[in-house]
Amino acid sequence: MKELEQIKEGLRKEIRSIVLNPLASGERLEKLREVMADQKVDGFIVPLNDEFHGEAAPAAAERLKWLTGFTGSAGFAVVLKDTAAIFVDGRYTLQVRNEVDVTLFTPRHVSEEPMSDWLSDNMPVGAKLAVDPWLHTEGNMSSLKKIAADIGITLKPVSENLIDKVWEDRPPSPLALVQPQEERFAGESSASKRNRIAAKLADNDTDAIIHTLPDVIAWLLNIRGADLPCTPFALGFAITHKDATVDLFMEERKFAANLHEHLGNMVRVHAPAEFESTLLSFKGKHVQIDPSVTSQYIVDQLTVATARISRAEDLCLLPKAIKNTVEIEGSRRAHVRDGAAVAKFLHWLSINGPTGNVDELSAEAKLRAFREVGENFRDLSFNTISGAGPNGAIVHYRASEASNRQLETGSLYLVDSGAQYLDGTTDITRTIAIGEPNAEMRKNFTLVLKGHIALARAVFPKGTTGSQLDTLARAPLWAAGLDYDHGTGHGVGSYLSVHEGPQRISKAPSTIALAPGMIISNEPGYYKTGAYGIRIENLVTVREVTPPEGAERLTYGFETLTFAPIDKALIEKSLLTDSEIAWLNGYHYDVYEKLEPQLEGDAAQWLRRATAPL
Repeated sequence: MKELEQIKEGLRKEIRSIVLNPLASGERLEKLREVMADQKVDGFIVPLNDEFHGEAAPAAAERLKWLTGFTGSAGFAVVLKDTAAIFVDGRYTLQVRNEVDVTLFTPRHVSEEPMSDWLSDNMPVGAKLAVDPWLHTEGNMSSLKKIAADIGITLKPVSENLIDKVWEDRPPSPLALVQPQEERFAGESSASKRNRIAAKLADNDTDAIIHTLPDVIAWLLNIRGADLPCTPFALGFAITHKDATVDLFMEERKFAANLHEHLGNMVRVHAPAEFESTLLSFKGKHVQIDPSVTSQYIVDQLTVATARISRAEDLCLLPKAIKNTVEIEGSRRAHVRDGAAVAKFLHWLSINGPTGNVDELSAEAKLRAFREVGENFRDLSFNTISGAGPNGAIVHYRASEASNRQLETGSLYLVDSGAQYLDGTTDITRTIAIGEPNAEMRKNFTLVLKGHIALARAVFPKGTTGSQLDTLARAPLWAAGLDYDHGTGHGVGSYLSVHEGPQRISKAPSTIALAPGMIISNEPGYYKTGAYGIRIENLVTVREVTPPEGAERLTYGFETLTFAPIDKALIEKSLLTDSEIAWLNGYHYDVYEKLEPQLEGDAAQWLRRATAPL
């Protein structure tokens, strides 16, 4: 445990000290342009992702952060000979201006100010735009090809990433230890999972499927790693065949002593360098890829091999998202332990927050300290968002020494955090009044709470998607002329990624129906730029509920997994209906019943007050 934490802290330090140096952006940009000139290209796209196309990347692949200083989880930059731009979504429009030198990179909203418009304005007809085919999925590359054709420019694949040519102190690829995930936590053997996927391949007359996502490979083989901070992944590629064998391309130096025995003889381990030759061996074979997460380079090799390519969502995604009973029960236990840690923190904050002696970083550290003594704790599930006052309005804010603010009386403090436990992954957001909140804060918090309650209480027929439920969470804000520019809910893994698909609750259309066993967040919010942020987040799991009389289809609802008090000081009771008050009181009753046995003394007394009926 201690060794694992040392490894992950080392990864964090690499990112902080080696990758993140926004003051060096000008020099780095100049060197990149020199390489572009040598390569005879007029522009280069710098994506955030690595070749595995998961949510996070190791320090060695943090090219966008290295070049620009931007630390968000979504975005990309385009560098031309004499100008450059960075494209982000609505979550990061404030953050990007705080982190990036806007005299070097023009910030643009990815949907409102798209790259196609910017390229059309800044690249002449016939210009060459370089791309690294490992870092662009087939789906993304198709979009780029269309843009290039529309504005009359040429895409030029490069054999070596141009950033890598100028990144002199680039960290090495991670070699953290890969461990088995025991079946008592996974709830199903790897052999059973492989047979399920192989049966689907056989049904589709498909010879093999290529997996690139780290969480898919971890789920399929019941393994966990430490190549990334916060997410227990071992980076590599895998191919599942219709006979239920798997070819795993991963450094054996990373394997724990018992890992080969755990994998068994149906899993063949290869050096990563053998992946390309294996792709080229699929001559005439029927191979499935997921175009949304498969590099164009992989598609190119299969095309050279004359493989017959099918394009569809990875067959592991839905089975991984629908947790089995062991995983759901593990998540329940993990959330109770996690809730106790959060309650201890909130009690500590109630005493120390108003003193003026607490800042964002010290609060973040205190919350981690409460968590890491818990049973089965392995790491945080993401970098804690600890936002005081106006920093709370930055949706994916990360406190630093430069941005660190004191918690001030009369302000709001937003903390979004989570943990990785062997038996579950947690994610919770609470907004806390430091001292006495004003009427506007109370009103807007209560509107967010009404949306949260509406979604938590939702009852819906089988076949309903998250996009069909999204308006339940937004309706109270919409009625007041307010909204938030992020999704309402994301899937959560089982000791895997804190953000997983394919399910989601958002304005964006979704074809994935919510199904029993899925874990998803419920997190409406409101953000007033320069003043405060509000978000209330619990994790819920989809379950069957007693159908209304006369119902013709199965009826589903949500079971709340997260247990921690919601700040009653921020609630304007007159805005709540009787049924909403009943839900809140019932939730707080459950919070007290589950957490009180784990608290002592003043913390237990505080919990009683914090969960007393409204």
